[in-house]
Amino acid sequence: MAGIKPKCRVDTSWRPELAYAIGLITTDGNLSKDGRHIELTSNDKDQLENFLNCLKIKVKIGYKTSGYTHKKCTRVQFGDINFYRFLTSIGLMPNKTKVVGKLAIPNGYFFDFLRGHFDGDGTFYSYFDPRWRSSFMFYTVFLSASENHILWIRDKMKSLVGINGHLDMDKKNKRRVYQLKYAKSESLVILSKMYYNLNVICLKRKRVKVEKALKQNTHNNARVLELEDRHA
Repeated sequence: MAGIKPKCRVDTSWRPELAYAIGLITTDGNLSKDGRHIELTSNDKDQLENFLNCLKIKVKIGYKTSGYTHKKCTRVQFGDINFYRFLTSIGLMPNKTKVVGKLAIPNGYFFDFLRGHFDGDGTFYSYFDPRWRSSFMFYTVFLSASENHILWIRDKMKSLVGINGHLDMDKKNKRRVYQLKYAKSESLVILSKMYYNLNVICLKRKRVKVEKALKQNTHNNARVLELEDRHA
């Protein structure tokens, strides 16, 4: 007699929202060893709500205590054997933090995945460089405790849009975290690919931070051109 077919809660057909959710799982998610449950932990409730909206499921947002920082964090957890199997089929696994490598993300959805990765564990910062007149700099940074994974992201960027970035390790972080950094010119390429329209799902506070820097960069470039015209 055939067994009962597992109920599917998540549609695993590729789409931007699924790719984004997988980016979040890759950074802030966890696959249970029971072969069924998926969990996402975040200090940002908007992140969890985005995640649930992407997967089109309704789960109560709860709390857990972080084993590393001992801080109380919000989280969602749900069971879906088929979705779990799908995630393992593309390269994810339990206790993935230091061992995850390349993932089978279709090229057409890679930057949706990357936006989720960035929202989960990336950073963006900007500053005026005092060494150069009116020089405004910014960096887009992706983080991972797995060297194989961060190298895969770097290779994908090189293959898809021809940029290299700079890879180093955050020596201040006790967890041994690799940093893949892209300076201004390469960041502009990445950001235009990740935020390709106003409606893409994302963590709003990070997008606002990026948009403020891009606006400042446009204003600064105009000012530099004005100064050059004056001295021409």
